[in-house]
Amino acid sequence: MSKKDLTISEMKEMQLELYEANKEKWGDMNPEAAKSHILYMIEEIGECISIIKKKGIDAVMENPKVRERFLEEITDVQNYYIEVLNRLKIAPEEFSNAYIEKHNINMKRNYEKDNKEKYNKKTF
Repeated sequence: MSKKDLTISEMKEMQLELYEANKEKWGDMNPEAAKSHILYMIEEIGECISIIKKKGIDAVMENPKVRERFLEEITDVQNYYIEVLNRLKIAPEEFSNAYIEKHNINMKRNYEKDNKEKYNKKTF
């Protein structure tokens, strides 16, 4: 297997290829379906958590079979994530710019202070 560092554009193209192969079963490429795909993504995150919970983080790091299974599930998360980008017509550049902007904000954040303020408010 060759080593590859996929770009967002490449992943979007691959996901569109998968969609084209299954569009009769999956329906139209509409933005409304993004909500369902986010829910499917959450379900796959739960499967990742289940592996860590049942096998332990050390097994994910050291046991090739557990790691392979974990990678399969985290790849499912990524597939749904990319499907959401496709359905909402979010361009790779649009996402990349938002990611960079959020990264710059996060680099200046004081997480401890922000969380104290956030969770000490009487909002719920």
